Amino acid sequence: MPSCSPPSSPLPKRLKTSPTPNESLRPPEYCHKYSLLGHQRAITAVRFSPDGLWLATSSADKLIKIWHAFTGKFEQTLEGHTQGINHIAWNVDSKFLASGSDDKTIRIWNLSTGAVVMILKGHTNYVFCVAFNPAGNLLASGSFDETVRVWDVKKGIILRLLPAHSDPVSGVDFNFDGTIIVSSSYDGLLRLWDTSTGQCLRTIVEDSNPPVGNVKFTPNGRFVISMTRDSSIRLWEIVRGKCRKTYRGHENTKYCLIPTMSHTGEWIVAGDEDGFVYVWNVQTRDIEKKFKAHDGVVIGVDSHPQNEMIATGGMDGVVKLWNA
Repeated sequence: MPSCSPPSSPLPKRLKTSPTPNESLRPPEYCHKYSLLGHQRAITAVRFSPDGLWLATSSADKLIKIWHAFTGKFEQTLEGHTQGINHIAWNVDSKFLASGSDDKTIRIWNLSTGAVVMILKGHTNYVFCVAFNPAGNLLASGSFDETVRVWDVKKGIILRLLPAHSDPVSGVDFNFDGTIIVSSSYDGLLRLWDTSTGQCLRTIVEDSNPPVGNVKFTPNGRFVISMTRDSSIRLWEIVRGKCRKTYRGHENTKYCLIPTMSHTGEWIVAGDEDGFVYVWNVQTRDIEKKFKAHDGVVIGVDSHPQNEMIATGGMDGVVKLWNA
């Protein structure tokens, strides 16, 4: 096990688009802290709560489990979906969790009681991705039915039905103020949508048009990160629709993997299909760290919202917490 030491200097808090001359940054030394056991099938998503206290994990075993983020202690199991769960999302106050499943439904869970408070129905195929807006009153969902839907989670109704793509939708996310939704798809497209009107603002596509496995906004909302099944991660400037940087070195050609960005915005962290986790310097595109994390595919990675801790989930059914 490598020795663990914190970065020698504070990391800048804003995402930059070009290296600063003579700037030297040290990536976190991620050290395995806990292995969280309990799921019986592949992990599909790992998500820290916005308040940083909890880690939610979902699995193909139809279950969601809640763990204490700092101790790894098991807290509760959320049970109700009739088929595997593909994705989960916290609301802004960390009191509610949304889940999308192969059973074509979205469930909203109350974390204080563990009960389902709402079941959203409307998708005609697997629900593959979900995201709350920053205010917590809207939810976006993407499905194998090729649509993105925007829901009013207080009333439980569909506000917008967007015929978004020509293949399954693999990712959805809101920007920092909730005014824009980004969606990704196996059709190789990224699309930006006006939340209030449902108008498509921009379509972004790479020339080689690889299937996109996941997409998310950077913290400042000026860029999106797409993870594509050509073993690449791309940083897109949304105003011009231009690819500013491409990150490579990992293996990703078969699965939809979920990357993350450190809370400082200086590092992109993602797993690959060989069981490794990679850490890229956002500015230089260099692989700063690579370490073995799981036996087989690392499906999802998430960063703690306040420090350099990360969580990883694998097809081996194991969740791991890593300290910096």
